[in-house]
Amino acid sequence: MELPEFPPGLSARVELTVTDADTAQTLGSGDVPVLATPRVLALAEAATVAATARHLPGGITTVGVRAEIAHLLPSPVGHRVHALATLAKTEGRTLFFEVVVRHNDDLVAEVRVERAVLDRQRFIQKAIG
Repeated sequence: MELPEFPPGLSARVELTVTDADTAQTLGSGDVPVLATPRVLALAEAATVAATARHLPGGITTVGVRAEIAHLLPSPVGHRVHALATLAKTEGRTLFFEVVVRHNDDLVAEVRVERAVLDRQRFIQKAIG
């Protein structure tokens, strides 16, 4: 498998308006009606996927392999948040992203996400065994 080129600084932004379905109460990660940490992570990962999408040839994909999150500020239902993922570096098949999640100018979370580049079909075949 030939690895595609991923230019440093590669980035993408995704947005979310917090709904009841996104809260800690609904997702079982707490009992408060604010944006759940697992949903923050999913939003961050979605931004990393969006950043790589234009650079992946057919048959190649990325999967998340590691994440570190600092959820710093609550976001109640109705708040619009956005995640901006920026590729910090690559090492072999691993992509290292820095993601910031914000509501307006307020920092909601900082997330580091590592993704591995791999052959999509081979990965699926291995997964279903």
